[in-house]
Amino acid sequence: MSHKRYASIATGADPLGDPPKTALAQVIIVIWIELLITLPFTLLTLAFTIEVVLGLRGVPPGPRGHREPRTVIVMPAHDEAAIIGESLARLRPEVDGRTRILVVADNCGDNTAEIARAGGAEVVVRTDAQRRGKGFALAFARDRLAADPPDCVVILDADCAVDRESLKRIASLAYETGRPVQSVNLLRPDLSADPMVQVSNFAFLIKNLVRQTGLARLAGRVHLTGTGMAFPWPLFASAPLATNDIVEDLGLGLDMSTAGRPPLFAPDAFVWSGASSAGGTLKQRARWEGGFIATSMRRSLPLMWDALRKADPRLFWSGLSLSIPPLTLLVLANLAAGALALALVLLGASPLPLIVQAAVGALAAGSIVAAWRKVGRPYLSAAAAARLPLYLLWKLPLYLGLLKGSPKTWLRAGR
Repeated sequence: MSHKRYASIATGADPLGDPPKTALAQVIIVIWIELLITLPFTLLTLAFTIEVVLGLRGVPPGPRGHREPRTVIVMPAHDEAAIIGESLARLRPEVDGRTRILVVADNCGDNTAEIARAGGAEVVVRTDAQRRGKGFALAFARDRLAADPPDCVVILDADCAVDRESLKRIASLAYETGRPVQSVNLLRPDLSADPMVQVSNFAFLIKNLVRQTGLARLAGRVHLTGTGMAFPWPLFASAPLATNDIVEDLGLGLDMSTAGRPPLFAPDAFVWSGASSAGGTLKQRARWEGGFIATSMRRSLPLMWDALRKADPRLFWSGLSLSIPPLTLLVLANLAAGALALALVLLGASPLPLIVQAAVGALAAGSIVAAWRKVGRPYLSAAAAARLPLYLLWKLPLYLGLLKGSPKTWLRAGR
């Protein structure tokens, strides 16, 4: 036997020229590392793209309510003296004799309660420094209503506007189906706003209109978004409201889905609120995105596992949708993963995972452009869209701050 053959056996190499076993193991390890870096974000980006594409097709006609239930609009308000009077003045012409307005002045340090009473609303005042949050305010309103419960409860934030037909649609649909109903929760378009605010408002449109529509098509349910929500009284009466969860609406919708009452979408009912300043927008995004990420990490995987056990593809998609990060974070994560994968390719790894990730990213970018062309032009000017790289940098401190923990207090947007 030759010296060369002895050497190849000693090193684990095939004497006919195959690489050593250790080298093969290293290649396999590098491939796995590359897949672990790129595959999760590739799949999440693909799911995002599917939701957007289907969302742009609209929702097929669904059930519609026809009866007009006795309804109470519950408006939680924390230090809203500056806007509560104007909000009620807009709202009162939109309600009829079967609808009442109940304002919960929650831990206020101003005269929100007095202005709301002068505006014609029923008012309850809650003061509890240890139990702060919108969920506690809603639970307090429920206790007040329990003595003479309505047929339906609509939740409306103090800075929101809604028209009569939208109110009727969500209230009647919730009453007749026994399920919560979410309207389309949007910000008023404003092309004169700061470019960073325009990009943020467009992302809000993608989340609350386009992706919600896609989710309704794929899963037959949507996520609750905090305002413009209607609940039949029996469901509202038993809901786990008293919580300091800063995205209590999202958790509430998941709880109701688990209980067999997933939220319905009313794509022809709208609630509107004004866009914040740049600083106020960033604070609100920190609050919402921090709470969303925490809820997603805690609940998306169990939801998908439960769907697999039940062989329920709609429930699985609901969990998958919940696991998709906010749009800016998804873009940043893809860029970071792509950079790491590129470094591995330069070291000799296979380029295939990176190519697939780039292709899916291109599809996602195309879907966003299609959404802008179809519904986004009033929200985002071409000049503001060109500043997307600056927007990514603008959001970086937010995500770095979230590494220290998500916000836990009820915040109002700067107006």
